[in-house]
Amino acid sequence: MSQRSMQSTAAAQDVQFEITTSRQFESWLAEQKTSLAFTTYQAGKVFFLGLKPDGRLAVFNRTLERCMGLALRDGVLCLATLYQILRFVDVAMEQPVPEPHDALFLPQLSYITGDLDVHDVAIDETGVPIFVNTLFSCIARVSDSHSFAPVWQPPFIDRLAAEDRCHLNGLALRDGRLAYVTAVGPTNVADGWRDHRRDGGIVIDTQTNEIVVSGLSMPHSPRWHRDRLWLHNSGTGHFGFADLERGTFEPVAFCPGYLRGLSFIGDFAVVGLSKPRENRTFSGLALDDNLESNKVAPRCGLYVIDLRSGDVVHWARIEGVVSELYDVLALPGRRNPSLIGFRTDEVRRVISIGRA
Repeated sequence: MSQRSMQSTAAAQDVQFEITTSRQFESWLAEQKTSLAFTTYQAGKVFFLGLKPDGRLAVFNRTLERCMGLALRDGVLCLATLYQILRFVDVAMEQPVPEPHDALFLPQLSYITGDLDVHDVAIDETGVPIFVNTLFSCIARVSDSHSFAPVWQPPFIDRLAAEDRCHLNGLALRDGRLAYVTAVGPTNVADGWRDHRRDGGIVIDTQTNEIVVSGLSMPHSPRWHRDRLWLHNSGTGHFGFADLERGTFEPVAFCPGYLRGLSFIGDFAVVGLSKPRENRTFSGLALDDNLESNKVAPRCGLYVIDLRSGDVVHWARIEGVVSELYDVLALPGRRNPSLIGFRTDEVRRVISIGRA
């Protein structure tokens, strides 16, 4: 087991946290030729986990207010924050970057959305960021002239209103197009989803507007991978997939935490775990019973699950100031990535030049 006490380098005041990994976590990153990113809105940070030149774990972070959904496509990284969708470009694809990093995500665009309680974000086949506009219960795209442009809403939502009626939270692309979404409850009443936390969660096919899976508990993070729709039944602590023919959720692995964030590397899923807050939103869920029956306390961190067996084969556990994660993203081909934020002078000094 490797254990490290890390400190934030991006904030004006250092913030300490501790990360503990399974024995072969670094070896797995090296074998898969990937690094990982994850966000925490609770601490307002985006983290990268990679490898130093000597093979030891590298931890990099930047402070950005209320970090939520992450998406990567063709060297472009999109990140949802409190009132912006930020677009970063990996300049390492065209020019050298400072060692020991092999990727440097430089901010190039900011779409000002206002506080829409944005959750998942994705980059569609046209290269345009789309996102879950949870406040207005719709899927939206960024706009050059408005806070957002709606592109889809659940059939039971009769109009756009800033009422978070169903707590729409997750989206999945299929072949670059919006295909599925998750919501906590099929309600058309302001804040009505809270009455459906335990078993009212749904998956909707956005092409047919049909509810294809129901009876879930606060589902999150739908993702299409290898001809299958994967997601979290977060209120129970289970990661699994949707059997779309039968309309059921099939559990693959129980994880001791509130699940949000899902990404894939080949035969492996990387999932994010959070410690549930002690409030009404997270109380009274089956997750509490499952934690008790498994004699385990809730954890914050990352689990790597082998899709072939359902086994948790690697993990990274986080303690300290970070107790809740939102999204997780694999960064294939990048060993030790970095990102330019806005709280240091780096954003003034790093310059990329386009072709004439």
